[in-house]
Amino acid sequence: MKSLDIPKKVILFCDGSKCGKPNKHNRKVFRGLIKQTEMKGDVVMMKIQCTDNCKCAPVIGFQPDNVWYGEVSEKKIPQLFEEHVAHEKLLNHE
Repeated sequence: MKSLDIPKKVILFCDGSKCGKPNKHNRKVFRGLIKQTEMKGDVVMMKIQCTDNCKCAPVIGFQPDNVWYGEVSEKKIPQLFEEHVAHEKLLNHE
């Protein structure tokens, strides 16, 4: 059996009725940061069904950290990326 390529991080984007449109834009911003930091093979982005947190839309989660954020705007994305994704690259090069 072939081994799977397991990403170090998975970013989950709620794709429910309230989150779908804003998270489409958020995915583009994250995709740019992933490309810019050359972490393409280390990070996977996935759309998921509604998380039933519509009052907090748009909702994004980070695995394996199991950390979730609501009301994610483009303004917050660089900080979230740094905290949950880019620091992984820094830790692996120390």
